[in-house]
Parts: sequence; structure tokens; C-alpha cells
Amino acid sequence: MEEFAAVSGVSRPTVSKYFNDPGSVRKSTRNRIESTLKEHDYRPNVFAVNQNRKLTKNIGIVVPYLADPVFGEMARKIERHVIDAGYSPILFSSHGQTELEVDALDTLQSLKPAGALLAPLGRASDVEHVRKFTEAVPAVIFDSSLDVGEAFVGSDNFQIVGLMADYLCRTGEPPCFFEMPPVNPNAVKRRQAYVQAMERLGHTPEIVHVGEGGWEFESVGLSEGMRLISERALPSDTVLCSNDRIAIGLLAAAYEKGLRVGRGSGCAIRIAGLDDHPWSRFTCPPLTTISLDYAAIVEHSVEALFRVIEAGGKPKSRETTLFEGKLVLRASA
Repeated sequence: MEEFAAVSGVSRPTVSKYFNDPGSVRKSTRNRIESTLKEHDYRPNVFAVNQNRKLTKNIGIVVPYLADPVFGEMARKIERHVIDAGYSPILFSSHGQTELEVDALDTLQSLKPAGALLAPLGRASDVEHVRKFTEAVPAVIFDSSLDVGEAFVGSDNFQIVGLMADYLCRTGEPPCFFEMPPVNPNAVKRRQAYVQAMERLGHTPEIVHVGEGGWEFESVGLSEGMRLISERALPSDTVLCSNDRIAIGLLAAAYEKGLRVGRGSGCAIRIAGLDDHPWSRFTCPPLTTISLDYAAIVEHSVEALFRVIEAGGKPKSRETTLFEGKLVLRASA
């Protein structure tokens, strides 16, 4: 910037003022700067500029597994909101690994972000490390709850599981619950919600437990589904999967084993999921599920973070906001 100021014939402070707010300098000076920008194709180093600010214009975003289209879509929406607010998003994926989540937080903190939006791994998180980050950087937690940060925004797991259990019990055999590997708090809460819903409805909960499996949920649904169908070990002909990705794998297993999925004559099994995964309406048959209000979760998360940033201090209490889901009826159940 010193070199640019010299060739443009404008003082270094005025050049800096222009880059912070072009309208704050006189029109003649602005024209001179912009003419020199075109001539030399100059671009300021945004990260260097940010390091000189008390409050940067960076917003960090950390998701657990960017290959999951749900997190990909949420990250896309967050980036759009952040950009529209005049900030620069910096996106990290933890790839389901503790050490990569730690590295992402350390790298992000070194960039002096104005704030961060975090969807932690949960069970695999180094909770103390996440806590220290949120003590240093204003942060809102979304999707996967940890007791850190200024706010948590997510889905009401007890409402969405209860809604699906009510529907499945009304329309056929009470469902067993095909759980996903317990990688985050949502997995545990959905299992608890299923047990609570079945007991409320007067039925015995039947849980199909799975191993660790990591974040490859479709593979878990396929391999475990093939085994359970082969061994005739499913405790019900109606299966509520703890997320759509598990259900997608189970649909593939049913196809491989020659089982027709759906309601009515000739159907051997009903399969339902949770989340309204972007691909769930394209499965065969299309998957009955619960749609989550991702747009509202994202918007509320971003707004909560900017309120904290603008307030310039920690709120008196941690805010928790949960959004309900809606039943989406398709052919699989």
C-alpha cells in the first residue's frame, strides 16, 4: 500500500481511508486512486489489513463434514448471509476428525475473526479446546449442541422424532429405530426422543444399535441393513431411521434383498427418515421424512452472532433456539 500511495501521488492514510470507505474521500482523489488501480491492477492484502484492525471483517464457519449435502447447503446459506452483511466468510470442514477440528479453530483464531459459527463434531470434539476458542472469539453454535458459545440454534429433536413416530404408529406397525453411529449430540437425542415417543404412545421401543461407523452413514445403512434383512433381525416391518442418510443406505439394502418398500399391497417394509436430505425426494421410492427449517436455523444463527458482535461483549445468558420440523409424506412410508 505504501508503494501504491507513492505511484498514485496520494498519501498512505488517504489510500487506507479509500479502501475502508471509498465515499469518505473527495471525488477528485477517488478518481485518481481508481485510475491508478486500473493501471497497476493493485489489490490490497485483505488478511494483512484485517490484522491491523481491532475488529476484523472475517467470520469463521466450521462444519463437521462438508461432504454431507445438509452441511454443504447450510454452509452455502451462511456464506451468503455473511457476504451480504459486508463480512468475509472463512469456511473449514473438520472431516469428522478431532485433530482437524482443533486445527481449524487454531487457524481461525490466528486470523482474528470478528466471530464464528460452529457446528462442532460433538462426541469427538475436544470440548475444552472448543470452549477456550469460544471464550476468545464470539461464537454461535448451530446444529450440534455443546454447552459453549453465546447461543445455540438447532432443531427440536424431540418434536421431529415424536411427529414421525405418531404418524408411523397411526398408519401401520409401530416402528423400530435404526440409529446412526453416535457421532454427535443429535444422535443421542433422537434415540432418547424415540424411546420417549414410543412409551407415550403405549408401545415398546425397539432400537437397532449400530457400531461406530463414523460419518459414512449410507454405508452403515447398507451394510447393517443387508445383515439385518438376511438374518430376519429387524424387530418391525416399519423402520424409522435416525437420519435420511441411514435411510438411503437401508433403501439400497432392501432393493438388494428384493424387498419392496412402501405402503399397500405387495410392500414388505416401510422406511422413514429424518432431516429431508436434499436427495431424499430422488430415492426409489421417494423417502418419507421430516423437513428441518435449515433456512431459519441459518438466518437465526447469523443474526444472533451479529447481535453479539455489535454489542461488543458477552451476553448475560446463553440463548437456545430450537426450530420444529414438518412431516413430508412420500412413497416409502
